[in-house]
Amino acid sequence: MKRKITKKIYVGNVPVGGGSPISIQSMTNTITKDIVSTVNQINRLANEGCDISRSAINDLDDALAITKIKSLTTIPFIADIQYDYKLALLAVENGADCLRINPGNIGGKNRVREVVRACKDHNIPIRVGVNSGSVNQKFIDKFNGVNKESIVYSALDQVEFLESLNFDKIKISIKSSNVNVCVDSYELLSSLCDYPLHLGITEAGPTFRGSIKSAVGLGIILSKGIGDTIRVSLTGDPVEEVKVAKEILRSLGLYKEGIDLISCPTCSRTKIDLISIVQQAEKELKHIDKKLKIAIMGCPVNGPGEAKEADLGIAGGNGKGLIFKKGKIIKKVEEKDLLKELIVEINNYKEE
Repeated sequence: MKRKITKKIYVGNVPVGGGSPISIQSMTNTITKDIVSTVNQINRLANEGCDISRSAINDLDDALAITKIKSLTTIPFIADIQYDYKLALLAVENGADCLRINPGNIGGKNRVREVVRACKDHNIPIRVGVNSGSVNQKFIDKFNGVNKESIVYSALDQVEFLESLNFDKIKISIKSSNVNVCVDSYELLSSLCDYPLHLGITEAGPTFRGSIKSAVGLGIILSKGIGDTIRVSLTGDPVEEVKVAKEILRSLGLYKEGIDLISCPTCSRTKIDLISIVQQAEKELKHIDKKLKIAIMGCPVNGPGEAKEADLGIAGGNGKGLIFKKGKIIKKVEEKDLLKELIVEINNYKEE
């Protein structure tokens, strides 16, 4: 898949844009000044594969907590600011690696200038965020409602003001809960600028519904070569956001780490407890960092046959199963030993 090469910026030590790997973000739902809870959640996110975390900064204590939080975590910290430019200044002073702001809602241009000056002094980027609920009214009027044009040009209006201040460490997000509007908006924005783009379907919903909605929307946008960093927005544990984001990227060949696990849906030919084996495999294989495609199939039809492109796999039989490598059977084992023997083969795997 050919990706658009955008301007490269850095959020902490994570490159965003310029052909860098697409980074995964999530946002904490703890009270930020509750340092223990926030640190624990950020570390859980990092352990799951999150590259960048974001937290809401709602008051002075939230901003002052950033220094301690960063000392106890390992991934970059974005401060999410709404309305109060003084909190943006405090967040920068206390070590935020990036600001997420809507320049249109933190006061007049003089206040934005102060924030930009602070970001220049500390060499950190600004993420300009506009969603369907925060479009500037003049663009709603100009383009007859909230649509791709009003969303995109509202964001670009804010970007142009930052550029007038000689500031270009910018990434842009333009989110909507409507998948079609989101896709069209990002496609238009990508055609009009070269800044790195943060992708997301905002307010996607609870885990099941939101995961599907995000996979459809983000999958379409990413498949067009658009996007440099993503967040899946779900109502629930933010660790689930990271899991879903990884699978969206992996399904498009954009996530290059870990095991790619494929499995058949089962049918009456399946004579082993494939569902339990797959569930256990998900738990045990997630910590293996080899880049392999592993197939767990219910019968020989879907095993060495249809899954012959897998590096290693299982094909179930009647209480037994076959382990195969690149479509060739290498051993036959009892059902109870299938997963254990597969993991042995994974650990010993070498390209031929």
